[in-house]
Parts: sequence; C-alpha cells; structure tokens
Amino acid sequence: MQRKAMILGGMVCAALALSACDRNKQPQLLNVKSNQEGGPDEFAVLPNKPLTLPDTYAELPEPTRGGVNRTDVTPLEDAVVALGGNPNAGISDGGLVNYASRYGVSPNIRGALATEDLEFRRKNDGRLLERVFNVNVYFKAYRKQSLDQYAELERLRRLGVRTNSAPPEGAE
Repeated sequence: MQRKAMILGGMVCAALALSACDRNKQPQLLNVKSNQEGGPDEFAVLPNKPLTLPDTYAELPEPTRGGVNRTDVTPLEDAVVALGGNPNAGISDGGLVNYASRYGVSPNIRGALATEDLEFRRKNDGRLLERVFNVNVYFKAYRKQSLDQYAELERLRRLGVRTNSAPPEGAE
C-alpha cells in the first residue's frame, strides 16, 4: 500500500513538473483563448468597401509604403465619418497636449510602463494550481486598481456634477 502511494505521489510530482515546463516567459494574467464568446471584433467598426478587380493587372499602381490603395483612398476620413465626425473639421489638439504635458513628459514612458507592467504581472501571476490549470487571475490582480463605478457616481452627484443615468447596481 505504501509503495502504491509513493508511486502515485511521484507521478503527481512528475506531472506538475512537466506542466510547469510549458510556460511563457511573459506572465499572462488574462488567459484569453479566442473570440468564441461573441465578444467585440475591433475590425468590425471599419467601414470597409468591397474589393474590386481591375480589367487588367497592368492598371494596378506600383505598391508604395504609406501610399493609398484603390479600395480605400481616404481610410482615415472614412473612419471619422463612420464614427459620426466631420472629416473637414480641423484638428486642434495643441491646447490639450500642452495642458496634459504641463508637468513634464517622460520621453521613455512606453519602456518604463512596459518594465513596470512586466514586474507587476510577475508578482501577481497566480498560485501554482492557478497557473497549472490556466485560471484567469486578471481581475484579482488588478482589484486594488479598479474603480467602484457606483461609489464614484454617488461621489460626483454629491458634488453637484451632472452625470449620465446609470443602470442600478447589480443590474449587470
């Protein structure tokens, strides 16, 4: 009986050791398999036009980096129109950029954030069995950084800030 227990224990240890070998170097907190749940498709918002074939392939222009294509001659303007904007309106975000950068701008912000995020994900990578069974630990890891939307809504309303209506708490 004791021999069977030792063999079983050895097999469990071997299985855990082997399952730990196939880990990414980058910890993943949100383990997303695929978009099978019918979630949002970020490409669905693009106003794609149907593809057309030319009469002869000699009519096709030479490909150039950053150049226009035959189907979407003005893709940025088309996206602005699809989102309800005016493509002829001027872009004047200089004031916003100046206000946002009034305390200084870090030139290496992307690298610094990537380093800090990697360190945070390594610290909050989940327990052993959560990693073995590929359990989603994203929401638990970021719980301290999340915003209680209903408490914030009440706080703003007490301050007299006009807010949009919101569904009642628990109606999600």
